[in-house]
Amino acid sequence: MDTKIVRKTNKNKYLLMALPIILLFGYFVFTSATKKRSLNVKKVEITIKTVENNFFEDFISFQAKVVPLNSMLVNIIEGGAIQEIFVENGDMVIKGQPLARLYNPNADLSYMQQETAIIEQINNLDKAKLDLRNQELNLEKDLIAIEHDYLDSKNSFELNQKLFEQEILSKNEWEKTQENYRFQKERMNIIKKSVKKEKLANQVQIGQLNQSIGFMNKSLDILKMNKKNFLITAPISGRLSSFEPILGKTYAQNTSIGSIDDRKGYKLIADIDEFYLDKIAAQQKGAVNFENKSIEVQITKVIPEIKNGRFQVELDFVSTEKLDLKQGLSFGVKLNLSEKTKTVVLSKGSFSEETSGKWIFVVNGNKAKRKAIKLGRENPLYYEILGGLKAGEKVITSSYKDYKEVEVLNLK
Repeated sequence: MDTKIVRKTNKNKYLLMALPIILLFGYFVFTSATKKRSLNVKKVEITIKTVENNFFEDFISFQAKVVPLNSMLVNIIEGGAIQEIFVENGDMVIKGQPLARLYNPNADLSYMQQETAIIEQINNLDKAKLDLRNQELNLEKDLIAIEHDYLDSKNSFELNQKLFEQEILSKNEWEKTQENYRFQKERMNIIKKSVKKEKLANQVQIGQLNQSIGFMNKSLDILKMNKKNFLITAPISGRLSSFEPILGKTYAQNTSIGSIDDRKGYKLIADIDEFYLDKIAAQQKGAVNFENKSIEVQITKVIPEIKNGRFQVELDFVSTEKLDLKQGLSFGVKLNLSEKTKTVVLSKGSFSEETSGKWIFVVNGNKAKRKAIKLGRENPLYYEILGGLKAGEKVITSSYKDYKEVEVLNLK
């Protein structure tokens, strides 16, 4: 009987040899996946600040420009070319003083044509009024003649009545006298009524004509005033500024060629980032530095219209002290938004541009680890810390542009 021989296999042997390699590879993959990403950084390349327990004052700083408290633009009402200039920029002027003269031949011709047309219309209306007066006069003449005929017929009636009663006048003649008297009487009454109506109608027409003539005369006065607009005069008394017209240059209608400061005081205007629109209101106070002195100012007007991400405010000087200000001066304004309060604060830095203030690197020896934080209010100097940091901790506040994906910084 044959014996079955079982051949040995190397399969199990190979599995036992590969197992340690697989386990070792898995370990390296696991450690690589879980290991925190780190980066070596030189200390001289970063800024390290200490978290403080200090007074925090909510304020903003911005630049404001000095402008006149009251000023008025010098506008060109009628366009034209500059023919004469009578004053210079910076001169003191009085109301009504000539500043410059314009020349516009086309406008001059147009004014002449309009003036001629208006005068012609006024003459036509005067003629129509004169015709009505003449018509009334003719009616008066006709009425006088009719009244005269009536009186003649009345006298004849009275005389012939006596003659007829004395049987001197025939019946036929008496009847003719009666008929003529009746006719002249009715005729006179009818004409009187007609003349009365004509007079009333004429009075209405003459009133309308006078009204039209009045309108025409006003138009003529306005036209004459408009012709004077080629002479540019000072609208108020004060100092002339930004006045730089050029001889021979043509300026369009309603163009501003300068302004006049009435010299009754100055105010400040400033453009502020729209982020602060809800935080700023009238009566809020701040300060500017002038001649090494702190001068108090306050918001007088907030103009909420947003232009290019900014809105405008006006400020007045609270101090009654006379300040030697000049238009165009610029001041740095510190505007208080709240009272001072003691809290945990951190000096401002560019780190927040990449982190949006949600995390920061906290320094511990020669390492800095990422840590979640919560920021509150801010001013130009500090952030208010609401969570994640304690006073005394050191943090990196410089840019995190190259550290966005890094968990640990090795400081060299």
